[in-house]
Amino acid sequence: MRKLIVALLLLCSTLASAKVLNIEFNFTPYIGEPAKADHVETVPGKASVFINNVPVAEQEIQKRTVPVLFDNREIGTAVWVPASSMGSALRQGKNKIRIEFVPASAKAPYEAQLRWASVTDQVTRTEKGPGQVSSTNQSDEGAEVKKSVGKVVFEREFVADFAADLPWHHFPPVTALTDADKAQLTSMVAARAEVVQPDFATAYQLLKNASTPGMQLDLAGIQKSKILNKGYAAGIRVGAPAADKLDFVLTGNPEVVIRSKAGALFRSTRRLSDASRVTNCKWAWPWFWAYCIRLNWLPCAMPREVGPLYIDSPEQHKWKGAHDAIATTGGRND
Repeated sequence: MRKLIVALLLLCSTLASAKVLNIEFNFTPYIGEPAKADHVETVPGKASVFINNVPVAEQEIQKRTVPVLFDNREIGTAVWVPASSMGSALRQGKNKIRIEFVPASAKAPYEAQLRWASVTDQVTRTEKGPGQVSSTNQSDEGAEVKKSVGKVVFEREFVADFAADLPWHHFPPVTALTDADKAQLTSMVAARAEVVQPDFATAYQLLKNASTPGMQLDLAGIQKSKILNKGYAAGIRVGAPAADKLDFVLTGNPEVVIRSKAGALFRSTRRLSDASRVTNCKWAWPWFWAYCIRLNWLPCAMPREVGPLYIDSPEQHKWKGAHDAIATTGGRND
């Protein structure tokens, strides 16, 4: 009995000292019986992820067979959302994640599962039987299952003490936009597209400072091979929509999200005056495409039709790109 008490005390001490490095969310819409079957079928549709009302990811889910694993019947993940990928929309302390899923069929019944777990800096080992030991660096695991027809929404609050605490996180929320605000924000969107021109120094710096896990480019390789220079010479340009094609979304936070009413906010376009340039253009095209996607995902991992975040500095009432704010305050969005 004494040994058991000592073991429990040591376990509690280990858990108490474990540092949370990340929080992971896993979402899957499915058809099947995970309690009985070893496989279920995912439901096709579109999942959108929001953190503190800011869109951070969007993913098409295809119909496929996924496994059901372990004693707790974990369903294979369709959408994986680590908190570390949420960029500057993530706050140090309390946050709320929202996942909205719209199935391809609005009338077919299905179930959806949201799982979560904290990733720590320590490994916990559990003896399950003679010669059987399991180990994990996860804690605070949980799950929620909903039955649905049509759209389903999951919301969960969580604490991210590991997130960066940026000065503009403490600005008051933007509650309204004047015509002057919208004009200035529209100009900033256009200016972001215009940085893609020789000598590309601003463009490279923009990408370097806004590195996001899962969406990184080989900047050194691009600069060395002068891919952007060659693409530009071949007639490729980066463009933004006209002012009347933009939507401005208030989030209840200092951030304002800018959307294109149709398609991507930033797009690569071809302006070819010489047919002989087509070969070079095709060679450079993927890099310009990747650059446009990267622009659309600044300063956090956003869906392609969602634009960069902008914040309102209450001290100067001057709009700034969240990326620029991070750079000037010495923070970093990793």
